[in-house]
Amino acid sequence: MATAQTLLEEKTEPAGLGMRALICIQDVLVEYGQPGKPSKRILNGLSLDIRAGEFISIVGQTGCGKSTLLRLVLAEEMPTRGQVLVEGSPRQQPDRRCGYVPQKYSLFPDRTVLENITFGLEVTEIGILGGFSPARRVRRKEFQSEAIGYLHRMGLRESDASKYPHQLSGGMQQRVAIAQALIMRPKILLMDEAFSALDPGTRAGMQRLIKDLWRETGTTVLFVTHNPREAVILATRVIALGRTGADEDGANIVLDLSVPDTGDELAIAALVQRVERTTFPGGAESDEQTGAPEV
Repeated sequence: MATAQTLLEEKTEPAGLGMRALICIQDVLVEYGQPGKPSKRILNGLSLDIRAGEFISIVGQTGCGKSTLLRLVLAEEMPTRGQVLVEGSPRQQPDRRCGYVPQKYSLFPDRTVLENITFGLEVTEIGILGGFSPARRVRRKEFQSEAIGYLHRMGLRESDASKYPHQLSGGMQQRVAIAQALIMRPKILLMDEAFSALDPGTRAGMQRLIKDLWRETGTTVLFVTHNPREAVILATRVIALGRTGADEDGANIVLDLSVPDTGDELAIAALVQRVERTTFPGGAESDEQTGAPEV
């Protein structure tokens, strides 16, 4: 078993470099224009390779570009300079290869849980099968059956399928949002502060759920969090973003840390300390830094 001392002595070079990457971010710069003011630089020359099957936690202070990085991989946003490749191809528009779970639940309030989960699948086939064709009715039943299976995997009951989002707790809504993303079978799952609004007990349960699903499916996960302990206990690799110069220079990677699979609490604490010192050197950010739930 790895110890705190051996973990701190291990090399922590980027784990994806030198091997074929599923996601390749090349010299990416992101600037936002401001009327009457100089452009605001968010990311400054960031390069990162991510292998298939990695669980990447992305940490950093507010405004350092964590969510921007996810939007670039999702192709919801384009870089000012540089490029983002998935499976060797430049990202041009969102597609089924990337699923996305935001901090605020993205459920349709006027649709049932079952309808929310199957929505993405139905939309992708409408143009092929037609709105009321017999083939579409058959496929819709198949989608619904698959969605019920995902409900069970999320720890929800079949009776929850007919409920509307407002009838569910926050943790249940987030489980539905994850099912909504996973049913599309994405190669990459992007999670942006997905657990931060949950109470500690629910958050711990969601951490266990996402780690189990990652082990089961082999999906590549990019998980944004403010919580250094959550980052370490979930990930195989922690990426910390920060500004190395003046604020206007934009952020880059300040730590790329491989996380061995260890149950040694001292070793985990040592890694968490290293992430905290690098990411929050002043010790001031949100109260999520302390008291993180355990997986």
